[in-house]
Amino acid sequence: MEKNKSKSLTGFFVGITIVSILYLILLEFSKNRIFGWPIAILVIAGFIVTRVARRERFKGFIAFLCWVSFFALLSVNLMISAPEEQLVPAYEGSKPSVTGIVHVKQGDITGVYNEDKTVEIYAGIPYAKPPVGDLRWREPEALEDYTEVRACDHFGPMAMQQVNPPLYNSLYDIIGFHKYNISLYDNYREKASEDCLYLNVFAPAERGEDKLPVIFYVHGGSLTTGQSYYSEYRGDDLAKKGVIFVNFAYRLGVFGYYANEELASESPNGTTGNYGLLDQIAALKWVKENIEAFGGDPANITIAGESAGSSSVNALCVSPLTEGLFTRAIAESSSILAKKPYHTFRTMKSALETGNKVMTEFDCFEIVDLRRIPADKLVKTKTQNSSMTVDGYAIIEEPYKTYERGANHETALLNGFNAKEADAFLLSTKATRDNYGELLKPICGNYAEEMTRVMPWNSVTRDQKFIVDAGGEAKGSLNHVYSAAWFTYSHKLWSDYMDAEGRPVYEYYFTKTNKSLSNFHAGELPYAYGNLWRNKGLYTSEDFELSDIMQNCWVNFAKYGDPNGPDGKGSDGTDLPKWERYTKDDPMLMEFGNERKMITDPYEDIYKVLDKYQESR
Repeated sequence: MEKNKSKSLTGFFVGITIVSILYLILLEFSKNRIFGWPIAILVIAGFIVTRVARRERFKGFIAFLCWVSFFALLSVNLMISAPEEQLVPAYEGSKPSVTGIVHVKQGDITGVYNEDKTVEIYAGIPYAKPPVGDLRWREPEALEDYTEVRACDHFGPMAMQQVNPPLYNSLYDIIGFHKYNISLYDNYREKASEDCLYLNVFAPAERGEDKLPVIFYVHGGSLTTGQSYYSEYRGDDLAKKGVIFVNFAYRLGVFGYYANEELASESPNGTTGNYGLLDQIAALKWVKENIEAFGGDPANITIAGESAGSSSVNALCVSPLTEGLFTRAIAESSSILAKKPYHTFRTMKSALETGNKVMTEFDCFEIVDLRRIPADKLVKTKTQNSSMTVDGYAIIEEPYKTYERGANHETALLNGFNAKEADAFLLSTKATRDNYGELLKPICGNYAEEMTRVMPWNSVTRDQKFIVDAGGEAKGSLNHVYSAAWFTYSHKLWSDYMDAEGRPVYEYYFTKTNKSLSNFHAGELPYAYGNLWRNKGLYTSEDFELSDIMQNCWVNFAKYGDPNGPDGKGSDGTDLPKWERYTKDDPMLMEFGNERKMITDPYEDIYKVLDKYQESR
């Protein structure tokens, strides 16, 4: 009898231990507020005491009732301690050190220092009026002055977008990036809002009299998602190497790229469909006017971006509204220079058709009606608003035509792509020898059969020119062709245009593997912008060495228009590999991987087929 009681008690403790651990993990992953933890511990302890005190009477209906009460209390605690929506602090800690006052055109601001006080961070600086109410779907308007000193110690909210629950984000970080950081300062939900037009400035704390070059970074996210404060492209480390780094939020999705004829008629510039791009231009103008107050050189601004941010950089290079606002461009893993871009760009006809679908979806007949739809409902539209368009104002013609005229603005270009650009986008696609050709038709059309001859289904296993196996046989070959079409082909075009204009261009190919995102799409970001230290356990000394080289190349390019710098060294004295200038006749790329060396572009044969397909469209 006593033996059975002992087994029962042991089973109870095993069960309650498992339940308790899983529940506490749920609290952590869901970012519940701190007070939920002691409540949970009290509930668990109370349940254990009740079980031990009742002993043999803890069975039947009584046991059932106790277990139901236990789980009910845990559920209530999960609800009442759910994370509140908050802004992300620029300094993760309880007592950040505040900077001195900086005067910008609209008023006075203060920022905060990073942990070792080597970098000043000015977060959440407004650069235009909030685009809410009647300002929804209008060009960004200039700010009014503010009289009190503004504390810029929290990043502004992310642009309105569909936001996943914290639990989803935690699991996504663990499964997708193999990372997770436990902190006492992140028990909240990140705020998303239409009121999102804020920028951030990272500046070295110790600055001499010389004005510093500026890197103006446009975040990616398919023009539908993304935040200005994402840890992979924060500017702390680049600032330490002698640049002013700026990033910012801009309108996304239906708020940033919705098009409607009524909106065009009410605009003084006749524009619609490019509100997010116009925000980017407004932020760039703000930087041009104010960056000198932070020690930056308004005559030496380099625009940079990755993925949709890189497509946006391409658009900024052709926009007549940006002439004289920047000098150089850094573009990573996207462009809109194909004659018919594969993504991030659409015709006005297509944009207006999508705009009409939005009207119908929300039972609206006029823009005044659609402006009344709450943002949290409008953001759930079933339509896709993730592309720029030729509006006759921000973009006056297809971008490739501007380059053919030599009317693009960047004086030098650093651009490139990663080894596995398309792999993550094709995870659910099953490719075989039999269906390989059919799967190529969406990106090759009638030239799919020719592509199968240039890039046979088993190319990856039989052709060693591909540095990275993208999945083996048919799937690997498919991934490479899609990587070329979606992400790298437009960089080839961009580099060729720049070379034809006699402007310096440097192209790279990122192949470094690691325990996190590796060399997939966006994998280069923490290397180039110096954020490996935020997840040290995922990287080796070789990764940090490569990151230091890439950062110095990016900084040298911002300073001199040449990643090699004047002496082949970084600002910190790091020896850099010789990065040869790209030419159409000798299209060499710098491989950033276990080795740093010049290589030929592995996709050259694929580009020839894509050229034919593009011409046929």
